[in-house]
Amino acid sequence: MSRGMQKRRGIFAGGLVAVFVLGTVTAGVTPVSADPVRDAQYWLAEYGVADAWEFSTGEGATIAIIDTGIADGPVEFDGAVVAGHDASGVGSSDGRTPVGGADENPHGSWVASLAAGRGNGSGNGVIGTAPDADLIAISVGFGSSGSTIPFEDQIADAIHFAVDNGADVINMSLTTNTKDWPQSWDEAFTYAYDHNVIVVAAAGNRGSGTDEVGAPATIPGVLVVAGVDPAGAASYDASSQGITLSVAAPSEELVGVSPDGSYVQWAGTSGASPIVAGIAALVRSRYPDMDTANVINRIIRTATPVAGQELPNALYGYGYVNAVAALTADVAAVDENPMGDLAAWITTYRKAAATPKPVPEDTGTIPTVPPLDTVAAPANPFLPTRDTLLYVSLPLALFLGTGTLVVLGAIGATRHLKRVARRQ
Repeated sequence: MSRGMQKRRGIFAGGLVAVFVLGTVTAGVTPVSADPVRDAQYWLAEYGVADAWEFSTGEGATIAIIDTGIADGPVEFDGAVVAGHDASGVGSSDGRTPVGGADENPHGSWVASLAAGRGNGSGNGVIGTAPDADLIAISVGFGSSGSTIPFEDQIADAIHFAVDNGADVINMSLTTNTKDWPQSWDEAFTYAYDHNVIVVAAAGNRGSGTDEVGAPATIPGVLVVAGVDPAGAASYDASSQGITLSVAAPSEELVGVSPDGSYVQWAGTSGASPIVAGIAALVRSRYPDMDTANVINRIIRTATPVAGQELPNALYGYGYVNAVAALTADVAAVDENPMGDLAAWITTYRKAAATPKPVPEDTGTIPTVPPLDTVAAPANPFLPTRDTLLYVSLPLALFLGTGTLVVLGAIGATRHLKRVARRQ
């Protein structure tokens, strides 16, 4: 992986690459075969992988590799790839034609060989941590690949294809170098989780410009893999740091098979991630009814502690992955993914624009309204009505008029009597 790739959005998380020299065996590893390639895979013994094969080799489990494509040619992939797809628009439809420039082109083959390589004969060649698991080859590209499809759309498409074609585990040895991710990934990763698919992602590498983990390693629910050197120390160039780290696995002095069948030695969490993805496939193979949350919980709870470190932490996660312990330890079941709940995150943090409510549409018929009764205008309370004239005003007038005449008559009679009295 070229250091010059660090400025691009959507870069693969591999590290520095050097040609693997046949005949060289990694220091400190006791040869277990006559093949230096196989002997160089020190993690098989030191991380419990070889012991785990007594309980599961990954048979029945399927790992989707979302990368530059898995080459059709190396013996290590004979019979391993059961489905394929190109999300880049510039590769072959089966995902077997590596896309990208010289740095990116072999990347997917290196990654796939560490997850489920079949080896090259008995005890020879690169063998994955889940050597009997099936592979799905999904090619994506950017930058020098010539793809005109937005990288975020390629990833969403790739995840959907992986899920729809039976993946149990999805490996993503890539990073966006940013903590945020496009909203379309909310739906894609939720789709994977809803279908019980484990997503494993690389932490990225400082040597490629990733000082802190970026998406997809920041997405809740993802099993994120940090890198360590052969001595178990956190790798500086071939790893990164962040609070979302799950476990640590080898990321230096790795081996891989190239599209032309040759072998390379390389470094980066791009290699640590498929080592752990293969272990997840071993667990799923041994416990086929175990859900994603409990597969991930088994892997992190059985990790080997790192001496002198309070775990989990931003360099090692929960510790060194331990394949045999993940398959055999007594681990209490959980109800939630210990690496986070994406649905809850979306509800809490995703600030989607409010959608205006549609105006209700009346699709019924308007009933016929009967004619209204004719109602007289309300009477002015300050004017007399017919009834008040007839029954109140007129009788009162008559009464008052008659009374007035009687009074006047009485007054007149009184005056007359007084005049008569004076004359006498």
